[in-house]
Amino acid sequence: MMAITTISSREFNQDTGSAKKAARNGPVIITDRGKPAHVLLSIEEYEKLTGLNASIVDLLVMPEAADIEFETERAVITHRPVDLS
Repeated sequence: MMAITTISSREFNQDTGSAKKAARNGPVIITDRGKPAHVLLSIEEYEKLTGLNASIVDLLVMPEAADIEFETERAVITHRPVDLS
């Protein structure tokens, strides 16, 4: 299960290293005057959320994939002579 950590802006500024360590286990919410203002994520979690670096297999198994219209042009393969000399 993913842990969610909440820290103040002051705590973040004083101990960035601890915030980065906490982000390995889940999102870190950084508050400003007691209200959530920012979220620190590991790059892996960020890529999962944004779909960056997703493989075609990951994209095809997404539930929303069934609703995506996808049309391609028919491939035209032309034969050319082979020189085996």
